[in-house]
Amino acid sequence: MRICMRIPSLSFVGMAALLASALLSHGEIKVVVERNDGEHATADFKFKNIPRPSSSDAASQAAFVIVDGRRDPNGGDLDVLHNGRVPAEDDQPSENLFFRAGTDGGRLLIDLGAGIEIKQINTYSWHPNTRGPQVYHLYASDGKGEAFNAQPKRGTEPEKCGWKLIAKVDTRSKDTEAGGQYGVSIADPDGSLGKYRYLLFDIFRTEDTDGFGNTFYSEIDVLDRNAPAVVEAPMAQPAREIVEADGGKYEITVDTSETPDLTEWAHQQLAPVVREWYPKIADLLPSEGYAAPRKVSIVFKKDMAGVADTAGTRIRCAAKWFRQNLKGEAIGSVVHELVHAVQQYGQARRTNPNATRSPGWLVEGMADYVRWCLYEPQSHGAEVTRRGLARAKYDASYRVSANFLDWVTKKYDKSIVEKLNAALRTGNYNEELWRKQTGHTVQELGDEWKKALEAKLAPPPSAATSNAVMTAQGEPGKTGQ
Repeated sequence: MRICMRIPSLSFVGMAALLASALLSHGEIKVVVERNDGEHATADFKFKNIPRPSSSDAASQAAFVIVDGRRDPNGGDLDVLHNGRVPAEDDQPSENLFFRAGTDGGRLLIDLGAGIEIKQINTYSWHPNTRGPQVYHLYASDGKGEAFNAQPKRGTEPEKCGWKLIAKVDTRSKDTEAGGQYGVSIADPDGSLGKYRYLLFDIFRTEDTDGFGNTFYSEIDVLDRNAPAVVEAPMAQPAREIVEADGGKYEITVDTSETPDLTEWAHQQLAPVVREWYPKIADLLPSEGYAAPRKVSIVFKKDMAGVADTAGTRIRCAAKWFRQNLKGEAIGSVVHELVHAVQQYGQARRTNPNATRSPGWLVEGMADYVRWCLYEPQSHGAEVTRRGLARAKYDASYRVSANFLDWVTKKYDKSIVEKLNAALRTGNYNEELWRKQTGHTVQELGDEWKKALEAKLAPPPSAATSNAVMTAQGEPGKTGQ
């Protein structure tokens, strides 16, 4: 479906349908927007009217500079915007440029090196949630005016320092989900937007209900009217396996593109566990009206420090650590991260303005509970040792909190984890829940659990102590003196 409109402003609100496009006009500048929804978006970045990203456009050799704002270190560097390479999936931070979480975007400068007749400017983005839509103002300049400021920060109006407003873009829609793959094309019907050397993007976040509203920008192309036809960017061809689980209900992508030495292990050892346990985790952590994410990705990163982390439905694994633990904790650590992919407690802030903060110890303790107490109880990874007893607290997080949850489950309420999960997911968690389900506060439960550990781990009486007790009580069959 194609919808054409003429309105006096430059703003755009994205349309709802698959590949829906809108043509806006202000003077002679036209902005075309198209969206591929999550089911139809692919690494091909193919739209009905907007060209695929290019690897030989004028921006490919341009200088990109962040004038204001901070790049999120979890994403790619500026070169991802003009290297002719596009993401292979909808949640691939390393292949996108986005501003730091919790900030309201920033300003991005493109220096083309010389003035060119600009035929078209195209921007591309891809994310399964609110980081998909694009919201920005685009300015251009030849850089020749005396008042020209090449790097105007927020608070400085570009039009007062040598810049011309070209277009305002806003692809958000109130009628559809935000996620998807977006293409925006800015052009003039006469074939030229003007002769400019500099472009300035004033980029805004798509929402402020949480810290994750900054768009995943995948590519920015600038087409020279007088240059040869551009070459389309090659499709991403990652080394990855799509693991179908629960009869195809879930798809878990295991990506070893950066670590081919782990491909065989991932296929033979990890994939079967993921196939079995992701649906199990979804069943273990249900809540009313909630469906666990259908698509999850597990990506092995060659230069990542640490062990593993999860952002939304994307799990990153540090290859160096995994290589050292393939026969030990490697698979269990992925099971832990799969729990986080199912939890999705951050969603509460989008639907509940009064959402309570999820205690970190409980979030991590629950993930380790599933891992150590349900997936691999034979490893005894959550057991508290006599050496660690003095530091054992119910809210110590990870293994220790997993041990506490296991104790409460067995002694008081077999479904306590499920009930805690439901409260956390809706933003309604509070400590009164413990009393309601067990008759005790969480602090009282923690004290009782600690005493039970102390009794279990108490050292056996020594032989000397045993003899002394027997002497004091008298030998069996005799009356003490």
